[in-house]
Amino acid sequence: MDKQRTLTFNEKNIDEFRKSHGRIASFGDAPLLLLTSIGARSSERRTNPMMYLADEADPNRIFVFASFAGADKNPAWFHNIVAHPNDVEVEIGDHRYRASAEVLRDPQRSELFEIQANRFPGFARYQEMTSRVIPVVAFELMR
Repeated sequence: MDKQRTLTFNEKNIDEFRKSHGRIASFGDAPLLLLTSIGARSSERRTNPMMYLADEADPNRIFVFASFAGADKNPAWFHNIVAHPNDVEVEIGDHRYRASAEVLRDPQRSELFEIQANRFPGFARYQEMTSRVIPVVAFELMR
């Protein structure tokens, strides 16, 4: 009998995202994407599901938040996109895009974080849980 490898929590979410055209039940109706980046040290491709905020003025630009659920360090994907900002892939729904990443600075960073925290209060709680300033990253999608 073949032993089936147990999927990690992240792998289950990625699988659900792809099977349900961009949705993960536990996230409700939140806008989600899959970010694939290149490991800063390993050079391996890594995929992470996360919420995003669309740029209302530019359909080719979206924003993500390196909250890491309020941890005191940035998530690994953040270090990956800093190391390889032009080697990023974003999946939204059934569409995949090459993208470039830019870490935003204040005041734009704070303005966008406030918008996201007002829409999804969990982000405000994450910021309260950590002493670091949660980075905001803009992705320019190449359609």
